Amino acid sequence: MEAKFKTNIKCSGCIATVTPVLNELVGPDNWQVDLQSPDKILTVKKVEDKSEVRNAIEKAGFKAIDIA
Repeated sequence: MEAKFKTNIKCSGCIATVTPVLNELVGPDNWQVDLQSPDKILTVKKVEDKSEVRNAIEKAGFKAIDIA
């Protein structure tokens, strides 16, 4: 299942912070953040538990609101 989250990840430095967390949780090449979007949408291509992704983002110091 694909999941999308509205985040406050706003720059390449922010992405560098969440990369190790997300790579470990969902795998590299399985997620991306659209920095051009005003809502900074994080898309995870394959995820079983959205709450795990949200919790991991929040532990890394960012907000993640489930939108899809």
